Amino acid sequence: MSSAPFEEGYYPGFEDLEYADSGYVSADSSKAAIPEVFFSKQHLKFINSQLQRLEPQDILRWCIITLPELYQETAFGLSGLATIDMLSKLSVGPISPSINLIFMDTLHHFDETLALVGKIETKYPSSIVHVFKPEGCDNADDFAAKYGDNLWEKNEELYDWKAKVEPSERAYAELNVKAVLTGRRKTQGGKRGNLDIVEVDDAGLIKVNPLANWTFDQVADYIRENDVPYNDLLDRGYKSIGDWHSTQPVAPGEDERAGRWKGRAKTECGIHNPKSRYAMFLMEQQQKEQEEALSKDMGENLVISS
Repeated sequence: MSSAPFEEGYYPGFEDLEYADSGYVSADSSKAAIPEVFFSKQHLKFINSQLQRLEPQDILRWCIITLPELYQETAFGLSGLATIDMLSKLSVGPISPSINLIFMDTLHHFDETLALVGKIETKYPSSIVHVFKPEGCDNADDFAAKYGDNLWEKNEELYDWKAKVEPSERAYAELNVKAVLTGRRKTQGGKRGNLDIVEVDDAGLIKVNPLANWTFDQVADYIRENDVPYNDLLDRGYKSIGDWHSTQPVAPGEDERAGRWKGRAKTECGIHNPKSRYAMFLMEQQQKEQEEALSKDMGENLVISS
């Protein structure tokens, strides 16, 4: 049997499983751990070709039936709010569609955004909101004391890592997240124009974009028709809302995310980038430390043996 990971018919740890060659395995087996969720490239392509034809509610039903440890990661933008409301009204037979929420409180959100969180918790009490903040910080003063004033101006990638990416990764680890629902859509512009419904990132996390094919107007219409609470800033010209220091209203005719990091090439904060440069820097530092430790151990062993 081939030893190459994830070749057809092979899964690590199945070598001694009685029925591995048949293609069938038991989830109760004590001999091997079944990969929790795995899509081959061909399978993922097929899934996306089918889900592209469905409405968001049907995509959400598929997620609930198919994906374990499913959460919704949201900053309570319009797409995320529509998803929350759809889930609250979804019927999947005897299966509970209740999906908990993950909110990254960067400590630099608008007051209107934080007020909206409370409104959502009141209207949708079955959706528990898990809040994650920058490590070791409870408020913006703590963050400034730890990293200096206006870190987003001095070292933007470090800010993204500390305020958004690291808390996100910590949330996934603490909650044992295997899949997340996002509010990303193709019409938001930037790198999102070629968005698939289902993606798998470098760490194996499954990301589902149930409203990928909807326009801003479709989402806004849904919000109005279903009386979903929304951010008051949307009535003041904002369309995509992030931190107060990097978000502005959108002018007529601009992409809805044009108000994020306005006038710059940047379009993503790092959470949805395959690997931020700061994350790569951390990986390189970790690898360097491991190599130095290994070299030290080898040197000590040589001294002992001599």
